[in-house]
Amino acid sequence: MAISRRSFLKLAAGAGLAAGASLAPAPVGARPPVPRLPEAVGILYDATLCIGCKACMSACKEFNGLPPEHTDPRAIWDDPLDLSAKTVNIVKLYTHGSGLAKDREVDGYAYIRRFCMHCVDPACTSACPVGALYKDARTGIVKYNPDVCIGCRYCQIACPYNIPKFQWDSPFPRIVKCQMCDHLQARGSFPACCRFCPTGASLFGEVRELLREARRRLALKEGEPTWFPLRRVDSGSHTYRAAPAYLPYIYGEKDGGGTQVLMLSSVPFAKLGLPALGEDSIASHSETVYHALYKGMLLPYLVLSGLVYLVYRNTTKKDLP
Repeated sequence: MAISRRSFLKLAAGAGLAAGASLAPAPVGARPPVPRLPEAVGILYDATLCIGCKACMSACKEFNGLPPEHTDPRAIWDDPLDLSAKTVNIVKLYTHGSGLAKDREVDGYAYIRRFCMHCVDPACTSACPVGALYKDARTGIVKYNPDVCIGCRYCQIACPYNIPKFQWDSPFPRIVKCQMCDHLQARGSFPACCRFCPTGASLFGEVRELLREARRRLALKEGEPTWFPLRRVDSGSHTYRAAPAYLPYIYGEKDGGGTQVLMLSSVPFAKLGLPALGEDSIASHSETVYHALYKGMLLPYLVLSGLVYLVYRNTTKKDLP
């Protein structure tokens, strides 16, 4: 039986209104925030202690089997300019004006490490449709399972820190990112970047202990001599030096829902290339939108109705039985 355009639109509109009315009493609310796991581990990076030696970069490549990257074809050493499928940890340099004073925003310079922040509520795991990226249930480390990855690269788009990288030059490509040397942790050790940092700029430990140490440093007066732990927050090894003039802010404590990599600096983090994020995670916002659109399957119904109408409109009488 043939159906007129007007009749079809009436049926589609009526069904859509009925579906919408059934959903009206139950508005979609934002997804609750995800708390830090009680045993979450992480890294405290103190940019004021970093001397730019790149020992963390060298150790990262050695203990994770990553090849050298030659930005300059004449170079015989590893010289990446940014994160890539061959480099998952990099030390970058901020400079301004004369660049003479360390850890000064004006006419100074500062170092910053860039690697996976291991978010408390990661956008990458939320965006991954197959669970190739996931959080360890105990440590909170964001890990990657190449066996289930379909190469969609949604994680790259979702990450506010631009961390996951794709192996474009491989016939069997994978996503590459820092996994906080989870293979070393499984053997009772800890990340190579912290193990080989000579100044204590990169410090490993439980996030709750790292937060306590970060707050202790922020409470110090500029120039006050104090001890700074080396390698691990509970190692017992220390270096002794004067406290710098810290910005009164712990990056990663709440940014983007919180991260397991915390950072201290004397230069504004925006100058160091870190994004300014609110306290809510990107995943909580995106999933709220998804739930609103797909609640009761209203959006798929409307899309299907439109497709059916397009097919009907482009169907001639001779095509009908």
